[in-house]
Amino acid sequence: METVKDMKIGDSVTASTGFQATQLAKAVEIIKRMKKERATVFLSFTSNMVASGLRGIFAELCKRRFVDVIITAGGSLDHDLIRAYDDYYLGDFFMDDAELHRKGINRLGNILIPNERYELLEKKMKPIFERLYAANKNHICSPSEIAREIGTSMKSSGSFLYWAARNDIPIYCPGITDSAIGLQAYFFKQNPKFRDFGIDVTKDMPQLAQTVLTADKTGAIVLGGGISKHHTIGVNILRGGLDYAVYVTTSSPWDGSLSGARTQEAVSWGKISEKAKETNSVTIDGDATIVFPMIMSKFQKASK
Repeated sequence: METVKDMKIGDSVTASTGFQATQLAKAVEIIKRMKKERATVFLSFTSNMVASGLRGIFAELCKRRFVDVIITAGGSLDHDLIRAYDDYYLGDFFMDDAELHRKGINRLGNILIPNERYELLEKKMKPIFERLYAANKNHICSPSEIAREIGTSMKSSGSFLYWAARNDIPIYCPGITDSAIGLQAYFFKQNPKFRDFGIDVTKDMPQLAQTVLTADKTGAIVLGGGISKHHTIGVNILRGGLDYAVYVTTSSPWDGSLSGARTQEAVSWGKISEKAKETNSVTIDGDATIVFPMIMSKFQKASK
């Protein structure tokens, strides 16, 4: 009989465990199937996750070409760019926020980000905007072009933007103006020389739609909610819905929010196909910083 001492955490997470461990085990099997069936894999995540240790996992997935498309929020680009050059710090959830404010430190949960990091971002973004301005005849760029230019400019192998740029993985960011980079775009335009610079979020839509329409099958790993989640599942309406879907969320469905909506709700919208409802979609209720590393660890073991 196996003892607790001999048991590994990953081995104990099976479909027969019950509760969210069952959901996690289902997620592993769904990801295995989407990869085996060569589905086009979408990875969606919220900005806060890039401020955490998940950034390293996202970078590794891009390095290994495990995912084909990334859809995320503007802050993800902020955090990835900043952390390529300087560190964040770990605090706790119950600090004196007035004192932090006086010291010029911003708290994101239990992660601390000094104001100087955003000054660094401003310094790095100005030449990137200048290159994008020159590269486009009408001086209008898309969010994916911004993401690619940032990644190309980096030398940090811990960055998901770095690996996405080198492995030709498009990064779509429909809400990019709601970010520090979006604010810097506004500041950049205050220079009369660059006043006609612009970001067209619809410029990425033809390429994204083509990816969805030409894929044999599509699958999505959706971490968190918000605009990242909606853009991922919403664009798949064009093909009658995702063939595979794994959601990880801490939100509740009872207020009607998209962040808390389960996979079965997406079936009613045509965002997940009816065929995927029973065996190829699952929602895990849990913190992605805990759940996602377990999923990928279990998946790697199962796929060997």
